[in-house]
Amino acid sequence: MAKIERGPYRTIWQDFDDLMAEMESRFQSLLGGIGARGEEVRGRVVPAVRDFRVDVRDHEDEVIVVADLPGIEKENVAVRLIDPQHLEIVSRRTGETEEETRDFFMRERIYGQMSRTVLLPAEVTEENSAASFKNGVLEVRLKKAPTETGTTIPIE
Repeated sequence: MAKIERGPYRTIWQDFDDLMAEMESRFQSLLGGIGARGEEVRGRVVPAVRDFRVDVRDHEDEVIVVADLPGIEKENVAVRLIDPQHLEIVSRRTGETEEETRDFFMRERIYGQMSRTVLLPAEVTEENSAASFKNGVLEVRLKKAPTETGTTIPIE
């Protein structure tokens, strides 16, 4: 069974998603890859999972998101801050032409568009944010939004 990382900012829904992904993975391997969402290659249906895994770190004054996007070119990746606590990552991997795919015995690699909306552990701002992409790994560094503390309450 895959080890599920637990951190102080995980929600019950993230745990639920991890458990569902683990159950689906085990179910797919039990059935030999037959699934409702898949592509048929030589009479065998191969599951088509259309997402990718990310790590999110709450590090001092910034939030760091790292995503594995193997086989995807930098030009086919888009990152957007939806709001101060949600980051969207969209990527596209182009596949072979019909002529190139006819001789496959098995095909499990994913092609097409993949997207993921990531819940961030703190509110961030787009100012001074940076993203890098190297060897199929995307790293996004977002500065935490300043929080107001110690406000004075006037006495009447």
